[in-house]
Amino acid sequence: MRVYNDFATSVQDYFCKYMANEVGASKQTIRSYRDTFCLFIEYMEDRKGYKPDAICLECLNRDVIVDFLEWLQVTKGCQSSTRNVRFAALRSYFRYLMYVDPVHLSQWKNILTIKFKKEQQNTVNHLTIEGVKCLLEQVDASEPHGRRNLTLLSLMYNTGARVQEMINLSPGDIRVSQPYTIELFGKGNKKRIVPLDENMMALLLNYIKENGLDQPQYAKHPLFFNSRGTRLTNPGITYVLKKYADMARSEHPDLIPEMISPHVLRHSKAMHLLQAGVNLIYIRDLLGHVSVQTTEVYARADSKAKREALEKAYADIGLTTPTAQTSWERDPKLKAFLKSLG
Repeated sequence: MRVYNDFATSVQDYFCKYMANEVGASKQTIRSYRDTFCLFIEYMEDRKGYKPDAICLECLNRDVIVDFLEWLQVTKGCQSSTRNVRFAALRSYFRYLMYVDPVHLSQWKNILTIKFKKEQQNTVNHLTIEGVKCLLEQVDASEPHGRRNLTLLSLMYNTGARVQEMINLSPGDIRVSQPYTIELFGKGNKKRIVPLDENMMALLLNYIKENGLDQPQYAKHPLFFNSRGTRLTNPGITYVLKKYADMARSEHPDLIPEMISPHVLRHSKAMHLLQAGVNLIYIRDLLGHVSVQTTEVYARADSKAKREALEKAYADIGLTTPTAQTSWERDPKLKAFLKSLG
């Protein structure tokens, strides 16, 4: 059995042999894990004084990893959710080291006792239907660049796609005959088929024909591309969205939140489907969630749906909506009864 004593070699084998070949991790996962190690190397040089070629396995311990995670939040301004994503990448690496470097087994087990940080449950940031319309109305569809952006943002909203799923799209992923559908590749290379309505399909076909992407030889060409003909990037799509969001906000500040990202369009689609009465199971399948429990966040966040459900429940049993009552603490009989239960 080979025993590692070199950090650089172990990291290279972890990515090239283990993650890529044994695990078969997606490109997105490998890219995310790579970014974590880049940050860790930066931390080791910034806080510990180790040059990248001087980092060794012996200097990696529980205190170092905890300090790195704190450095991410304090110095880099990461949220707890991002901290946990970075730690998940490191956990995977140290679990790998337990098998390939058993000499330091207790060291790796000690690191794996670190807990994920509890995340604050934020409300789901989404646009109203009026907000989505206002956003799309800002796009100037009289020129090719604007027509691309209109098609991009409309398709992202209509399909509830993640930004990486939009980046990966090619013309060959679209079924151009009825029933119209589009094939998305999500996390873990999971594939799902999403239906398209006629209006979205008409917009998409016009864009494809305008850019000559309807020829068989362009089936694998990027559907949305930049001036160099290469796929758009996450920052590129974010820039496009924020450009029109700023324009829409100047006209209707109540419709467009200050903080907006491509994922907001995905959240918006899910919320609108829920408010239209679509079953959570179908929303789960549309979004590509593994479990419906993930999708339930939209039901918990929809205060309008909660209010309407309560009002309906009271109406069904012949009661009116409850109003504020005198606190039970001011009712001596009730207090006496409750105390008697103990």
